[in-house]
Amino acid sequence: MAGEAATLAKTRSGRIAGYRDHGVHVFKGVPYGADTAPHRFRPALQEPAWRGVRDATQHGASAPQHGSDGPGNDGPGSEDCLFLNVYTPGLRDGGKRPILFYIHGGGYNNGSGSSPLYDGVNLCRRGDVVVITVNHRLNAFGYLYLAELGGEDLQWSGNVGQLDLVQALHWVREHAHEFGGDAGNVTVFGQSGGGAKIATLMAMPAAQGLFHRAMTMSGQQVTAAGPRAATQRTQLFLDALKIAPHEIDRLRTVPVEKILEAARTRDPSRIEDTSLYLGPVMDARSLHRHPFYPDAPPQSAHVPMIIGNTHDETRAFLGNDPDNFALSWEQLPKKLQAQQYTDILPEVVIAEYRRMYPDYTPSQVFFAATTAGRSWRGAVEEAEARARQGSPAWVYQLDWGSPLDGGKFGAFHTLDIPLVFDNIAQPGSRTGTGAQAQQVAAQMSQALLAFARRGDPNHAGLPRWHPYTLEARETMVFDSRSRLENDPRGGERKLYQRAPFIQRGTM
Repeated sequence: MAGEAATLAKTRSGRIAGYRDHGVHVFKGVPYGADTAPHRFRPALQEPAWRGVRDATQHGASAPQHGSDGPGNDGPGSEDCLFLNVYTPGLRDGGKRPILFYIHGGGYNNGSGSSPLYDGVNLCRRGDVVVITVNHRLNAFGYLYLAELGGEDLQWSGNVGQLDLVQALHWVREHAHEFGGDAGNVTVFGQSGGGAKIATLMAMPAAQGLFHRAMTMSGQQVTAAGPRAATQRTQLFLDALKIAPHEIDRLRTVPVEKILEAARTRDPSRIEDTSLYLGPVMDARSLHRHPFYPDAPPQSAHVPMIIGNTHDETRAFLGNDPDNFALSWEQLPKKLQAQQYTDILPEVVIAEYRRMYPDYTPSQVFFAATTAGRSWRGAVEEAEARARQGSPAWVYQLDWGSPLDGGKFGAFHTLDIPLVFDNIAQPGSRTGTGAQAQQVAAQMSQALLAFARRGDPNHAGLPRWHPYTLEARETMVFDSRSRLENDPRGGERKLYQRAPFIQRGTM
């Protein structure tokens, strides 16, 4: 890049040329697998070797997608999408630095590792760590379950997006020394869909031993799609393309845009009017059990974990409609019925919220109840499962809200990304750059760095943070004055636990 010194590294397939940013070596668009188009719906192959020096100063293509519901805009993408980005303070220096491997959000449908919010330079400078971000297959290309309709080579199709991440983690292990990192100390962390992918990896035998700590931010995967439900969705997908089950091989050459359009078929199992759920499948091949049901995955019991959420998650999704900030008590039940997802009578929910929070307006009840009823439930389920297992899990809740837009969006979904990356000044950040934002970013990024280094997020800038127990439900509340609380929003938790939790898409 202009004005930056070049830097060289060697990978298994050839040499790469990146650049330096504030003393940090940066390599972008580094391939960890081959073009997936010739192997659509199948596990990826290793990337081909190249001659000479490959330019690694620009991000690689994202997976095919219509657009992003996370930071940045990653469409339309390409099936040649298996790329990662590496940030490191040192090369080949035996540094044995902790490696932080970030998995992007956007559900299982959208996104990439290329957002400016995921830039790893500040974490490298603050903590002397290696930061890696990754692209992998998404939506139908990564999670269309064809095992019950296709031949042997399609038996893995429902989870090839996850297997891409496994392949990337193998690449990280193989190249740790080249980039000054410690292959025996890899922390996976991710927000929203990234957290869900991590929870799924924790139950996948192929991922065992490839990472040593895990941090999930507003993203959980308690249950995966069952094979029958996944096959039913695949049938709807095929119907949209007018392809009969016995013609399944035609899918290998259908144009990308037609694949993406077919995935927009309405999913009748989801109460919201939205496209097909395409996520991990309990396929008895790569995923033999639900990630966090009926218990936390035994294979990851020894992996320390951070589980976090934001206080006002759904203001990110539902706050874009100005009418939701001006609801009346008469309008609230119908709105809540459609958006809380948990099947509890809205009038019961409203009465309980008015009892717990008598000063709340209808709109405040709406955002709080939809957050507790759909975005927070999985975090509680996972934290409880880890506590029952006796495995360490530190739980946080971000209460500090964005000061932008008059503060009306609060601590919305994705707000913790620039704070954890210490990237509040990057394009796309909605934290502002005031003193409080800088303070919260310092606390959260330092907690991640401490966790990556020692497997414990405590550091001098925070009150003592105790692991979560069922007795006290210890939770670090990040705010202008962060504090450890026992069972924050406990009344809301108990209200929604009246209904069983089943992850959307399971059935």
